[in-house]
Amino acid sequence: MWRKASAAALLALAVGYFYHGSPELPEQILQYISLPNFQSSSQSQNSQNSLEQVIAAAWETLITLPSRQWGKVAVGVNACVDVVVSGVGLLQALAVDPGAGLDHEVLHSKEDLKEAFIHYMERGAAAERFFSDKEAFQRIARAAAEYPGAKLYVGGNAALIGQKLATYPDLMVLLCGPVGPKLHEMLDEQIVVPPESLQETDEFHLILEYKAGEQWGSTQAPQANRFIFSHDVSNGEMSLLETFVASLDEFQPDLVVLSGLHMMEGQGRELWEQRLKEAVSAISDIRKDIPIHLELASMTDKDYMNSIMQEVMPIVSSIGLNEQELLFLSQAGDGPHADLATWKGIPDTGRVSDILLWILEQHGRSDPSSEADLTRIHFHTLAYHILVTVDGYWGNQAAAVMAGARVASSQSCGLQTVDSSKVELKAPLEFHSSHSEPREKLSLNPAQPVTVWRRGNVTFHLTPVLVCKQPLRTVGLGDAISAEGLVYSELKTQQPF
Repeated sequence: MWRKASAAALLALAVGYFYHGSPELPEQILQYISLPNFQSSSQSQNSQNSLEQVIAAAWETLITLPSRQWGKVAVGVNACVDVVVSGVGLLQALAVDPGAGLDHEVLHSKEDLKEAFIHYMERGAAAERFFSDKEAFQRIARAAAEYPGAKLYVGGNAALIGQKLATYPDLMVLLCGPVGPKLHEMLDEQIVVPPESLQETDEFHLILEYKAGEQWGSTQAPQANRFIFSHDVSNGEMSLLETFVASLDEFQPDLVVLSGLHMMEGQGRELWEQRLKEAVSAISDIRKDIPIHLELASMTDKDYMNSIMQEVMPIVSSIGLNEQELLFLSQAGDGPHADLATWKGIPDTGRVSDILLWILEQHGRSDPSSEADLTRIHFHTLAYHILVTVDGYWGNQAAAVMAGARVASSQSCGLQTVDSSKVELKAPLEFHSSHSEPREKLSLNPAQPVTVWRRGNVTFHLTPVLVCKQPLRTVGLGDAISAEGLVYSELKTQQPF
C-alpha cells in the first residue's frame, strides 16, 4: 500500500515540476498514465449523459418550421383499430408452446402465428402479416381484446399519419379509409372524414409487442419491437383508393400522403397485379402540381415489391421507409448489397447510402432528363435517420430530419418532449458516405447534430436518434417520423413535378 502511495506522490511531484515549464504537460502525461481515479465512473456517466443533453438542446434550437407550410394535407387509405397486447402473453393465453421460429408470408393458423412471431422476436425486427382464416382470426382477436392490459388505439398508417398531422392546429387534414364507429370516435376532431369512408364495422389489427430482453422459451428479444397481423379485406384491397382520389377535387390539398399498398400483398398475386394497375391509374389522376408521399411498410413478396418500385415509385414525389423495407427493396430489384441477408446490428450508413442513391438513380429524378417524380426519401432506423433529396426540389431538410428523430425519441418514451435521462445515443460517431470507394469519412457533431454529404446532385442529411431506454409503445413510430418530417419540409419548386 505504502509503495503505491509513494509512487503516486512522486508522480504528482514530477507532474508539478514539469508543469511550470509546460502547462499542457499534465494533460499530455495523464493521457498515457492511469492513476487511481475514484470519480472516473461517475465522470464517464456524466459525459455520456451530456452527449444526449447536447443533442436534445441542439434539436430545440435548430428545428424550425419552413417559411412556406402546408395548409391542407389529404391522407389515405389504410385505417383500422389497433389492439395492442403482450405478444408472449397472448400466445400463452392461446395455449401454444414456444419453439423454433419460421417466417410465413401469409399466416393460416395459430401455429404459423407463433412461428412467425418467434422468427421476428429473436431478431428484434418489426413485421406485418395477413391472417387468411377469418374465423380463426376473429377468435384470436376476441382473446386479444379480453387479455388483461390490452389497449385500443387508432391504427393503420394513414390514420396514424393523419392523427400526427392533426396535432398542428393550423393544418387541415382529410382522412380517407375504412372508418368504423370505434375508429371515428377515436380520431382527432380536426380530421375531416368523407361520408363515403364511413362503414358499419371496424377493421381490427392485432399488435403483439415485446420488450428488450424479454424471453419466451429459448428466444430472447435483442430490442423492443412488435409483430402485426390482421384479416383485413377493406384495407387489403385498398378498396377506398378511388374514393380518396375523387375526394381530392373538393378538398384541394397542398400535399397527398398515401399508404396501405403493403396490405394488398396478402390477397394473392392475381388480385394485387390487377389492383396495382388500378392504383397506378388512380394515383396518376392526382394533379401534377400536388406532391405525393408514399409510406411503405413490411412486405415479403419480391415480385410485388419490385412492381411497386417499377410502377408506383416513379409517380410519387417522396417515400418513407425503414431498414427492413430498404434492404428488401434492394433485394427485390437486385440493387446494391442485395446479397446481404439481413442487417447485423445498426445498419451500416455506407450501405444504406448506396441503396438510397440507387433508388433515386433508378426510379427517381437524380438524372434531370428523367420523367420520374421521386426526389425525396425519408429513411429511419432505430439509431439514426437519413433524409435524402435530389437538389433543387426540397427545403428545410435538416430541420425535417431532426424533427423526425425528435418525435421518435419523445413518443417512444410516451413523452411530449425529449427527456435526456431516459434516452441513449446508439448512432456511430464516425461513419462513411458509401460502402465502396471512393467514400468520405464523416463524423457526428452533437452540437450540430446533422451531418450533410453529397453524391452527385443528391444531398444526404443524417441525424442520430436518442433511443428510449424503456420504450412504452413502438407502434406507429415510423408514421409519426414521416408525418413530422413532412410538416417541417418545404417544396422549393412550384413547377409541376
